[in-house]
Order: sequence, then C-alpha cells, then structure tokens
Amino acid sequence: MDPGILFAILAALGWGVYIFGLKRYFQGYSAAQLAVVINMFAVTWYAPVTATRLDAAPIPTFSELGLVGVGVVLITIVFIGLGFVLFVEALDGGDVSYVAPINKLVPVFVLPIEIVLLSQHLTALQLVGVAVATLAVYVTNYQGGKLFDPLRRAANSRPAQFALASAICYAVSDVGKRVSLQELSIPTSLWVPILFVGGALVLLPLAVRDWQSVRGHLPRFAVMGLVVAGSEHVTSVAFSLIPASIGSPIINTQAVVAVVLGGVILRESQFGTRLVAAFLAVAGVTLIAIGDVGTLVSVVG
Repeated sequence: MDPGILFAILAALGWGVYIFGLKRYFQGYSAAQLAVVINMFAVTWYAPVTATRLDAAPIPTFSELGLVGVGVVLITIVFIGLGFVLFVEALDGGDVSYVAPINKLVPVFVLPIEIVLLSQHLTALQLVGVAVATLAVYVTNYQGGKLFDPLRRAANSRPAQFALASAICYAVSDVGKRVSLQELSIPTSLWVPILFVGGALVLLPLAVRDWQSVRGHLPRFAVMGLVVAGSEHVTSVAFSLIPASIGSPIINTQAVVAVVLGGVILRESQFGTRLVAAFLAVAGVTLIAIGDVGTLVSVVG
C-alpha cells in the first residue's frame, strides 16, 4: 500500500474516533474548556515532533509575513476555535450520526470562498459534488413525509444549524490554512503547534467563565490530546505524499467512522439512513476534490 494512503486512512480513523469521543466521554464541559485542555495536551504530545523536525531556516519573519499574513494566521486560529465550539454545541444537542455528515460538508463552503478571494474556478464536476454533498443533508433529515419536509427539518434543527455554522467556520479556517502553508510558507512542524496554542489562547477567556474541574478526567483529556496530535500529524504527512484528490476523500471518511461508532456503540436511531448520508457527504467531497486538486489543502476542524 502507498504510504500516503495508509497515513490518510489513519487520519480518517483518528478524526472519526475524536468526533465519537467528544460525544461519548466529555459531557458536562463547555466547548471552550474542552478545546483549551485538549489543545494543551495535544501541543505537549506534539512538542517532540516540533523539536526534532523544525528547521529554523525556512521560517518566515514577521516582516516577511506582513500585516496581511499575520491577519490570515489570526483569522484562521479564531475560526478554528469558533468552528470547534459550534461543533461541540451540535454534538450536545444531536446524535453523532446526525451531526457528522452535516459538519463534513466543509469543502462545499470552501469553494465559494476560494472563488471570491483566490480566483479559483468551479468545474462541472465540482458542481456535481456540491449537489451530492447537499443531498447528504437531505438524507440525514429524511424521516418520510413530503418532499421538502427534510429541508424544513434541517432548517429548524438546532444541531443541524450549529453543524452547518461549524462547517462554514472550518471552511474559512481551511482557506487560511492553505494560504498559511502555501503562500506564506509556514512549516508544518511549526504550523500545527501554532494552531493548538493559538486556539487555546483564543478560547481561554470563554473557558474560565465556566471552568469545571478536570482532575477526575485527566487521563481522558490526555488520550484525546494524543488522538488530536496524532491525527493532525498523519493528515499533514498524507497530504505531503499523495495528491489532495486522493487524500481528501479518504480522510473525510471520518464521517463514516463517526456514524458507525455512534450507531453501533451508542445505538443511535436511524443508523442506516444516516450511514447513507455519510457516504453521500464523502462522495460529494470526493467529486469536489477530484474536480480541482488545488482546491483543498486541508479538509478537517
């Protein structure tokens, strides 16, 4: 097996377990506190990677980044934090198998942002991908009835609203990641800890307002931090070895992993329908990625 494909599969499994773990093991904590504590563990686990792989030579200086570059980094960090908070709110109110397919529609929102800001062109295949991914939302909310009932149900569902809002935030952050890693040439070994630390600092003021003791669950947070650090690393490695058109759909099968875990372990309702929706979401993302390899650089929150 191609090593890049293997790393992409590991990333999908890691992020799928991460989504499930948030729902299963962290009830009672605010989204902001979850992000702060998990990120701190993640950056601790990732420190050896940064220490051994970071080469000081290619790191851009503040003057080289300029105000626009610094602004892009800050906006990326803020929207990652906001996307995570909204995603946890969606999980609090809805099943994993319901929220995951909707939240994995990030590339649908990446496209219009890149078209407006980075002069990307939408291909016919990408249009089909957007349509298929949108169908996933319809199937997720399908419970029989009239043709437009699923759309009304999605529009009135708070978990669906939070999941879509989270996807939009992650789309903004993904575009920022692309600019930061490509145009600004920030090394991956430095970029990953910047995201972890920056996200924690952005959400810290919100976290301290409703802080709950984590002493009894420190092992859980440590394990989750390791999952995040490992998943972020193998995601970056995968994209360094294989084209995005191959890596994107593989990594986005995390939605399927999360749906299966939610359906099998948590025995969530409408498992079959939501599994179909997850596959549709992945198929839509696949078509979008194949339509233009350069469109997506990162496809996870």
